[in-house]
Amino acid sequence: MKCIMKKIKYLILAAVVVFVTSCAKHFDINDNPNDPLALSEDVLLPRIQKYLAHALAMGGETDENDVSKGGFGTNLSAYMHQMTHYGDADQYGALPNNYYWEAGWNILYRDVLTNAEFIIKQGTENGNLRYVGIAKIIKAYAYSVLVDLYGEVPFSEANQLATNQIRYPKYDKGEEIYPQLFDLLNEAIADLQDGDAVNEITPSADDVIYGGNVTRWIKAANSIKLKLLTQQRKVKDVSAEVNALISGDQLISSAAESFMVPFGLNAATDDRNPAFSEYYASQRTMSPSPWLYEIMKGYNANILTGIEDPRIPYYFYNQMKATDNPSDIVEYRDGAFVSIYFGSQGPNRAKNTQDVVSLFGIYPVGGRYDTGAGGKVSASSGTGAAPYRMITYADILFLQAELAQEGVISADATELFEGAMLETFNMIDYVVEGAKGSQSVPALSGSDDEEDYIDAVMAQFAAASNTKKLEHIMTQKWLSSVGSWIDQYNDYRRTGYPVLFDPNSIPGKIVTPPAGGNGGDDIAPVPVTSSRPFPLSLPFIADEINKNTNAPAQKTDLGTAKVFWMP
Repeated sequence: MKCIMKKIKYLILAAVVVFVTSCAKHFDINDNPNDPLALSEDVLLPRIQKYLAHALAMGGETDENDVSKGGFGTNLSAYMHQMTHYGDADQYGALPNNYYWEAGWNILYRDVLTNAEFIIKQGTENGNLRYVGIAKIIKAYAYSVLVDLYGEVPFSEANQLATNQIRYPKYDKGEEIYPQLFDLLNEAIADLQDGDAVNEITPSADDVIYGGNVTRWIKAANSIKLKLLTQQRKVKDVSAEVNALISGDQLISSAAESFMVPFGLNAATDDRNPAFSEYYASQRTMSPSPWLYEIMKGYNANILTGIEDPRIPYYFYNQMKATDNPSDIVEYRDGAFVSIYFGSQGPNRAKNTQDVVSLFGIYPVGGRYDTGAGGKVSASSGTGAAPYRMITYADILFLQAELAQEGVISADATELFEGAMLETFNMIDYVVEGAKGSQSVPALSGSDDEEDYIDAVMAQFAAASNTKKLEHIMTQKWLSSVGSWIDQYNDYRRTGYPVLFDPNSIPGKIVTPPAGGNGGDDIAPVPVTSSRPFPLSLPFIADEINKNTNAPAQKTDLGTAKVFWMP
């Protein structure tokens, strides 16, 4: 099998000789001083953190080691109707050899999990248990993502080539893996708290997530537990466990404590958020979804009707001005917002809208804040310095609001829901502060716009049925987590919310905007359709199925292929 050899670079761009663990890949070493036989834990740690974010994010570029900067989030953003693509994910395409599925899988196994195992083994031998604890948390989180997406994956026999000569690891069922992830997280907490450990080196700047802060890592571990327990609430009684976690007061409790991977400013290292790549792409093939936009504008007749979201200029940057003349290549337009439809069969679907299409803004990708002035974008139009958010404090509050609304915990769902929305606005300010560069961007948290919006939402929430209240909670969580699509996909499959765009029941425009909106008046209806069901899990990677003799048979119907925690 082909060996994968990488040149070594320090800090966030560090690379290490690695091998893919889920299929047969040979591990090769030599005595070249430029390719050392072992690397210390502080060199390996930033690599696994960086590539964890790359595996989950949206983006089509590759880094200096020819590793994709984007993975699972690219297609899931289309499934969750926050981005619209020209690619395979349109109409719920899910090919087993899709580039982004392969990228997410390979990055997690090769660049994250393999190196996490190195840290765990070597750090244990060296007594550097703080590194071991961090690596175990990242390992548990990475495997939880794989289980949630595929249902069953190599786990017990993964990374066993060197020790047990296992070339073809079996696939373990998700319901067997999940309990072991809780064990792994408990081990990690114990490692981090071990007062007798040698710890000749301790994480600091090399830990790009928390800077070596043990307290924050423990909170992250407990927050992962809360997320995994909530995902299982439809198939097991989790009330005792979630109540213990909440009462333990060791969960993420501020924006700064959020579990996220930072990205740097637009500089020579090109350490930008992977989704920022649309700003400098030679051909833009992804744009914010009209479904997301119209819900935020208050156009949707089902939910948040008549409430315009003040986050719009933070979420979307429009290259056109509202007063610009409509272009004959535009498929969807409302004022300055330009996009394409999911499942479009229209004549303009494949037209080049490079200089007119809207993009994600300063939040969540570190792009431009929209002042209404318009203007074509490039690599210098933003910083790209927005973090990839895995679990935020807002997420923790939304999880608790869901649990309270569904009667799993005894708490005030209304209070938790309002607190989650307030924290969402605070998180936007937190991200913008590090991503704005020279841009002048108004604060959202504490503003009149924030207060008016939340008051309006809470009024609709108060008047809603219990079922509709859950829809409000999950819809706001969907809006809050724009840019981080793994848990959106999980949330939808668990709860059925938010309500997603259905191309088979909505011919043409989603909604005719109010008078004065260009979307309804200037653009003819566009036929949209989808011949595929919504995928309830992802297809097994084609290369794995073809080469791993212990792999299961390929899934034949993704519309029924549920993961174990789905009702």
